[in-house]
Amino acid sequence: MQNMLSLLSRVLRGPAQKPGTGAAVEAARVIVASRSYADFASEATFDIRKCDVHKLEEAPPTTAVLTREEGLQYYRTMQIIRRMELKSDQLYKQKIIRGFCHLYDGQEACCVGLESAINPTDHLITAYRAHGYTYTRGVSVKEILAELTGRRGGCAKGKGGSMHMYAKNFYGGNGIVGAQVPLGAGIALACKYFGKDEICLSLYGDGAANQGQIFETYNMAALWKLPCIFICENNRYGMGTSVERAAASTDYFKRGDYIPGLRVDGMDVLCVREATKFAANHCRSGKGPILMELQTYRYHGHSMSDPGVSYRTRDEIQEVRSKSDPITLLKDRMLNNNLSNVEELKEIDVEVRKEIEEAAQFATTDPEPPLEELGYHIYHNEPTFEVRGANPWIKYKSVS
Repeated sequence: MQNMLSLLSRVLRGPAQKPGTGAAVEAARVIVASRSYADFASEATFDIRKCDVHKLEEAPPTTAVLTREEGLQYYRTMQIIRRMELKSDQLYKQKIIRGFCHLYDGQEACCVGLESAINPTDHLITAYRAHGYTYTRGVSVKEILAELTGRRGGCAKGKGGSMHMYAKNFYGGNGIVGAQVPLGAGIALACKYFGKDEICLSLYGDGAANQGQIFETYNMAALWKLPCIFICENNRYGMGTSVERAAASTDYFKRGDYIPGLRVDGMDVLCVREATKFAANHCRSGKGPILMELQTYRYHGHSMSDPGVSYRTRDEIQEVRSKSDPITLLKDRMLNNNLSNVEELKEIDVEVRKEIEEAAQFATTDPEPPLEELGYHIYHNEPTFEVRGANPWIKYKSVS
């Protein structure tokens, strides 16, 4: 390394010294390329924001250890979700994606932090802002974008679109406001019934938090001590209405009353991860449900039909982007603590953009499902039967 530095010094002192000259750039490139992974720290410890607690004697830790490997993984995953959503925005405006489309950019720390704290065998169900969770639960970008464009290669064979995506131990993507919460309690009941030490994460937004069915679900979950983490993703606006105008109490983490709760910084992936580990241990120990409120923010409007600036200012959005962006926060931590460098993260960015472009190419060229498959997949693992079409004379076959 010392020899390489000497080489760069000689090049910069040479007679042709100009910013960006070929020899200087090449020497700098060689130095960067020669830097081994041993030059980076293997891990670092960070202070994270203290969680507010309700009916809990203990709280999640206020420090978190981040390994270099974890940091790179979180950074890549959040960048993929961010770029995937920006590409979805572009495809929607080109009228290639149609119908409803709710984007997740700004909230990436929530899905990445949650997934990093649970097991693949655990279960998750969420509302219609589901693209990020679909990816963290194991579905490829190609399958997600193809589903958005209604193609055969989509994760739901092009029949679900933005709001109805599924994967192993991931139950959507649900379009009815709040309806996924009692379904999540049912999944948690199955976890308890089969005794597999599994838990269910049941997510909903601040707009759905006033639904009666959610409070009914709290009651059953508490009575039966279900291993369920109820998670309110509070992005401050239910459609176009601020939380202050919609809710008499905006302390969503206390809404369970008799159920313990946590209020978490949802823009910090480490804070979400540590709080989720704490909540998961609570559920697995047989103490019953727990409630988490993730304070986060969406950069896009409620859906693609909402410009998102009629009920909030552009300055507000820009302020969150500049001060609280989850990707920028993680990036700064990694750079400032020698867990990575600018060049390495830029390489990841380039790889991510390439992956997104290739997925978009597939999603715009893959064929749509043929009409005769309209009745397919009504039931799983059932014998073939006939399905009536738009009139009694049209019949389709249902194939599992």
